[in-house]
Amino acid sequence: MTLAATGVTTTLALLQTGQSEVLTRIQNDALLSASLWTNVALAGFSALLFLYMARGVETDRARLIFVATILISLVSLSSYFGLLSGLTVGLVEMPAGHALGGEEVLSQWGRYLTWTFSTPLILLALGLLADVDGVDLFAVIAADVAMCVTGLAAALTTSAYGYRWVFYVISSSFFIVVLYALVAKWPARAEAAGTRDIFTTLRTLTVVLWIGYPVVWAVGVEGFALVDSTALTSWGYSILDIGAKYVFAFLLLRWVARNEQTVREAAGRGTARAASTAQDPQ
Repeated sequence: MTLAATGVTTTLALLQTGQSEVLTRIQNDALLSASLWTNVALAGFSALLFLYMARGVETDRARLIFVATILISLVSLSSYFGLLSGLTVGLVEMPAGHALGGEEVLSQWGRYLTWTFSTPLILLALGLLADVDGVDLFAVIAADVAMCVTGLAAALTTSAYGYRWVFYVISSSFFIVVLYALVAKWPARAEAAGTRDIFTTLRTLTVVLWIGYPVVWAVGVEGFALVDSTALTSWGYSILDIGAKYVFAFLLLRWVARNEQTVREAAGRGTARAASTAQDPQ
């Protein structure tokens, strides 16, 4: 077993202990607690709002977009309750070489579980909107899941400081695959499907905010600890979640509800036009 794997295994065992201490730390840190409760409130409100917005949606493709997007809020709601309860938070001793080496810090490892479920749903909604073919959609979602899992490994590795950054680089490499699809490949499909304008808006919002996550990791307590406050790091992630999930979802679902016919007609149209272009590039 490698040192990195040993570190992850050891850290997972540590995360199962000291839950009372973790909960006490969360409850006694008003700034940290506020970063979590804010998202609980917004996730719950968003889920109810999106269910209300879905009341008149009838076509299958539009309904599937609504289901995928509503689940984003429900996953987030469950996740933030897990963080607040201390269930998905643990104490991790930073390795030698880290700015906080030897200190025990709160690791909100449950966020990575959330992203593993919620970010594929975001990509699914965007893929349906742009009429991306199934193979491309699967490949991008697979890269996204790998990005989240290796990001979790980076956060939990305590055996050696360098290993944390190795996992960070691997995670970032998977992220580049996702960005390439969103920026270079999917816009053409959205153009062919007739959903270019809304796709461009949502794609830009997603790309800009998603880039913020590895930046927060790097400058926060998990990375260089330039910001050595768990509460401020948590707020960084929470603010990004607000934009990347709830604002994203509202913009998407409002457009889908108003343009249901366009969404229905987009099904297969992007694939047909892409095939036609491939056969006759002139």
